[in-house]
Amino acid sequence: MQTRPLGRSGLSISPLMLGGNVFGWTIDEVTSFAVLDAFVAGGGNAIDTADGYSVWVPGHVGGESETIIGKWLQRRGRRDDVVIATKVGWEVNADNKGLKKDYILRAVEGSLKRLQTDYIDLYQSHKDDPSTPVEETLEAYAQLVKAGKVRVIGASNFTAERLSESLAASQQHGFPRYETLQNLYNLYDREDFEKNLAPLLLRENIGAIPYCGLAAGFLTGKYRTEADLQKSPRGSGVGQKYLNDKGLALLTAIDAVADRQQASPAQVALAWLMQAPGITAPIASATSVAQVTELLKATELRLTPEDLQTLEQG
Repeated sequence: MQTRPLGRSGLSISPLMLGGNVFGWTIDEVTSFAVLDAFVAGGGNAIDTADGYSVWVPGHVGGESETIIGKWLQRRGRRDDVVIATKVGWEVNADNKGLKKDYILRAVEGSLKRLQTDYIDLYQSHKDDPSTPVEETLEAYAQLVKAGKVRVIGASNFTAERLSESLAASQQHGFPRYETLQNLYNLYDREDFEKNLAPLLLRENIGAIPYCGLAAGFLTGKYRTEADLQKSPRGSGVGQKYLNDKGLALLTAIDAVADRQQASPAQVALAWLMQAPGITAPIASATSVAQVTELLKATELRLTPEDLQTLEQG
């Protein structure tokens, strides 16, 4: 599989990034290992997680996904073969959240231990922390990069304004700069990214690794009726946001392109993202080996101008 340069980071990744949010949540360790094995065997090399995955599950404390990935890395001996991206800043608990320097320096040690590695390829601010000056956050990252614990830093869930402010601070003070942005973007959720973020990312050559590329599974065509929403733990949230006239019209357009291309709706939705300007690799999660195989085929799909028009008018 041909890799793509991740902005100016010096890293190169597969055009699909595997989301680790489901590890230890909707799939157990054994199934997670099988998914990771299949992804790497199929040519994928980029895995995204966070210290906050999956703190929302009753009884979980955060770090469950990192722990599973760490065990997989250790048992398979694949550390040098993959790009590991994790995140800090989400509220794990009342005492562990935000982007203050002392917290980042403490939190990274937990991630390194759970991931069973000496370094993190891409360490990302999971969400903006308006209460902390961007300079303080970047100073923490500078210290981690200098120590060799982090190779590259990225941002997630940042507005264009806050990302610009951070980039200016990096330039002014000689701090590492955010080389990637992980924000919401898919065929349904387009306006904010395309209007406000894409121009900045293209201008600054920042690698875009959008999350929720399949709109929490909606763009796979799995959820078309109220009854379908009972199929998974994510169903209720999907229904509230996507199961409406706009979403159903989009599924009709995706179905039309899928028929023309002899592809699945998920492959079409991801291929559209892979061909979008400035996108390095969408992030998608999988709960089975069959799903991994299906999603990886999207990297081989080339949508035509007619396909793109159908989708973008959907």
